[in-house]
Amino acid sequence: MVNWVLRGAVLLWAVFFFMIGARGVIDPASYSETFGFTISGVAINTLRADLSSFFLVSAGSAALGVLMPGWVRALLVPAALYGTALTGRLIGVALGDPTNFGIVQGMIIEALSVLLMVGSWWVLSRPAPAPADPLG
Repeated sequence: MVNWVLRGAVLLWAVFFFMIGARGVIDPASYSETFGFTISGVAINTLRADLSSFFLVSAGSAALGVLMPGWVRALLVPAALYGTALTGRLIGVALGDPTNFGIVQGMIIEALSVLLMVGSWWVLSRPAPAPADPLG
């Protein structure tokens, strides 16, 4: 039962971040609205490519990890990506980068994403318990 709940939670997570990534490929200005920064000129192409790839690779890896038997280690890909992003944010905060509610919210989402992915990997990579013997 726990396995199915985790699989469902990871799939919902993957769908959500896939939608963010796909929207960013089509309309990179949506990242400005979502994440509260502005960008212009040729940098919009970098935003479209780099930020979208972050979300799309994370979502695809998470979906593969919970849908394909034997691919559960793919859950470590989004864990590594979001863990790296969180580490970068923490370094920025320690060095005095400006922060606001959006930065704190991003850090919370990144931390929860890492916990969901690592926790799901941990649970789903364990062998299923043997059924109890009714006779004995």
